[in-house]
Amino acid sequence: MATDASMPVKITAKQSVFKGFFEVSRFQLQHQLFAGGMSKMIQREVFLRGAAAGILLIDVALQKVVLVEQFRCGAMAAGAQRPWLIELVAGIIEPGELPAEVVSREAIEEAGCAPLTLEPMYEYWTSPGGSDEKMHLFWGTIDSTQVSAYGGLETESEDIKVHVVSFSDVFSWLENGKIDNAMTLIAIQWLYINHQRLVLKK
Repeated sequence: MATDASMPVKITAKQSVFKGFFEVSRFQLQHQLFAGGMSKMIQREVFLRGAAAGILLIDVALQKVVLVEQFRCGAMAAGAQRPWLIELVAGIIEPGELPAEVVSREAIEEAGCAPLTLEPMYEYWTSPGGSDEKMHLFWGTIDSTQVSAYGGLETESEDIKVHVVSFSDVFSWLENGKIDNAMTLIAIQWLYINHQRLVLKK
């Protein structure tokens, strides 16, 4: 089994070692070495999350963004003093869904608004040393006066607070460390670079 003919990977065994809300699999594999030949047999556990998608919701006319805040178990387990994180609207891509469909659905579920336009931003691996998750980032325009104060699905135990934040304030949050997760950092940095172009274009 190979992932790339130019740099072959030989998977000799795959075993599911945990399956709950998420799944962990153990792989035994060899991969080609840069200097030639194959590596020794390696055993690695991989956290299987699959693909996800997030969207930066932008009200260009009012120069505001819509972000969401919710409790995160991973931050709690790492000892965060306040494990409620300010993030983009985002969700896991279910089988048969396209990333753009996910962010449109999640915008309604989490913030109570549907994007008026939708544009791709970036795709990246969130933590490729131990997880298969790939993030698809978008930005979309909205009317921020129409968002909900709270969101989330009770069936998914979601409890979400919606924030409507000016460009200047969110850039200040970026500088002082209030934005502390990769997905949101990447998106707000993108906005910092591109916001003048967006405003002039409206």
